[in-house]
This record gives sequence, structure tokens and C-alpha cells, in this order.
Amino acid sequence: MEAFLLGGAPALTRVEVAERAGVPLELAQELWRLLGFAHQGDDTVAFTDSDVRALELTADLMRMGILGEDSQAALVRTWGRSYARLAEWQTSLLAGLAVEGPDPDVRMAELAAGVLPRVEALQSYVWRRHLASAASRLLTAESTGAAEVDMAVCFVDIVGYTTHSKNLSEGDLVQWIERFEQEATGVAVDRGGRVIKTIGDEVLLTADDPVAAAEIALALVERGLDEDDPFPAVRAGLSFGPVVSRLGDVFGPTVNIAARLTSVARPGTVVVDRGLHDALSPPDESAETPSSAAAAPDDPAAEEPDTDTPSYRLKRLRRVSVKGYSRLEAWSLRRPKHD
Repeated sequence: MEAFLLGGAPALTRVEVAERAGVPLELAQELWRLLGFAHQGDDTVAFTDSDVRALELTADLMRMGILGEDSQAALVRTWGRSYARLAEWQTSLLAGLAVEGPDPDVRMAELAAGVLPRVEALQSYVWRRHLASAASRLLTAESTGAAEVDMAVCFVDIVGYTTHSKNLSEGDLVQWIERFEQEATGVAVDRGGRVIKTIGDEVLLTADDPVAAAEIALALVERGLDEDDPFPAVRAGLSFGPVVSRLGDVFGPTVNIAARLTSVARPGTVVVDRGLHDALSPPDESAETPSSAAAAPDDPAAEEPDTDTPSYRLKRLRRVSVKGYSRLEAWSLRRPKHD
């Protein structure tokens, strides 16, 4: 199996790999470590010609300026983490099929020979598709010269995850979480959003259009409230503002605020920040709201009136105190009432 995957049986030490690639041994060792591979001694025969070629390609990218000192470690580390998770998942799928036969080792090799070339081709296709999409977004941002881009950030969190997970077997829990991730991803993508990552029982997604983000959050919450829908009960926090994108992740106060609002949202509700509120409100109301909001007391009985739009109702909530934000403005987002 190792020979098949690596293009041959290991026959080289790391010293020989570095020499053949014309790369300093210290750099080769650092790249190997950042990728998350097991440590190998100078005399350990654990490498093949594919390792030499990979190191040559890495050196080419460094000479081209693609892998600079400021990005080398982060990019290589991201590669290592991403592919390690993908490999673990794919291997578990193949192993599950292999153990069903009389000779698992032989069956595993047969599956690898037939399946992996197809998986490799599909991975390249998926990567190129995402690359095209990311290039369109990022090049647009670069053309403006802005380090940050305004976007909506949303966290969606399963309600009662800890309690519910205790009543499920390991296999059922995995299926439950995977179904949640799959359905949440479908809802987000169908409405113009992007899933950044999943964190256990939570999904982080973004959208360039605040209305799209609002629709995603409300759709997921509404599904969770439907007793006939197996989708779990959820709550969501939404914010809109400048966001820094890096290596497929997002950073900045806008992201932090969305996470904090999720933590205070009640089950089956969507809570939004000032930025999202203003983006969804009519221009005349949005312009007047900041001064009245700043003067609004924290007594819920004295809160300002609801903001009604053709599509949404935004009800001002008591200011919340969360980590990093002592008096965070918040509104609950709902569908409008119809007579």
C-alpha cells in the first residue's frame, strides 16, 4: 500500500532527498515538520523519489515568490492539516469496505488502485472550482486596495448539543453531526453564502450580501423549529462589517461579535449586531437610529420601537455584556407579522 501511494518503496533518507532536490537540509526538515509528518532521523530510509520531486516544486515556488518567508509556514501548515483530515476520512471509508471481505489487506489494495485515481482527479476538480471562485472574490478586493472587505458573518449553533449527544451512540452522533453540516451547507450555498468551517456543533459561514446572510440564518432557525423536520434546533448570531480573510478563514471584530451574539441568542432565534441591523433597515431609519440607540436606556420597557421592513422585523434587545464587549448592541431578527 505504501509503495503504491508513494510511487515506490522507500529507498532514501532525508539527507539524500535534500541533496537531490538541491535544498538545504534545514529547510527540508522544517517543511516536513510543518506538514505534520512524523519525525525521521538522518539515517532512516523513509523517502522516495516523490519526496524529491515535492521538495523541488517547493523550491520552485519559493524562487517564484509564491512561498515567501511571511507565508511559507502558514500555507504549508494549512496544507498539512487539511490533507491529514481528508486522508483520515478517506482511509476510514476504504477500511470499512475492506474489512467486509475475507482478506482485508488484499481488498484494501484493490480498492486503493481503483478508487484513489478517481478521488485524486475529483479533488483536483473541486480545488480548481474553489480556486476560480476565490480568485474572483479576492482579486476584486485587491483591486480596491482594501485589506478588509465588508461581509456578513454568521455562526449557527446546535441547541442542547451536549445533552442530546449523551443519548446517541458514537455512530449515531457522527451521522447526526454530518447531517447537520450537510443541510446547513446546502442552505447556505443555495442562498449565496459560503461555509468557512465547522467547529463541532457549530457552523461558521459568510455572505457578501447581508440579506443573503439573514435569509440563511432564518431558514436554518425555521427548520430547527419545525417538529416534522429532523434538522436540530439551532440559534444564530449575525454581524456585518469589515473582515480579514486569510488561508480560507476569517478574522476580525465582526467575526468575534457574531460568535458572541450566538452565545446569548435564545433557542430558535437570530440575534444581529448594529452593522447587520443598519444594512437591513431602510436608509432613512438607519441614518436616525445610531443617535437614538446610543441614548436608549437598558431598561427593556423603554427600548426603541421595532424596526419594520418589508421582509424583516428587528426588535431591539437589552445591551449584552460578553467577553471583549461590555455593552454590545443587539437586535432579534424575525419575519414580519402578517395580518
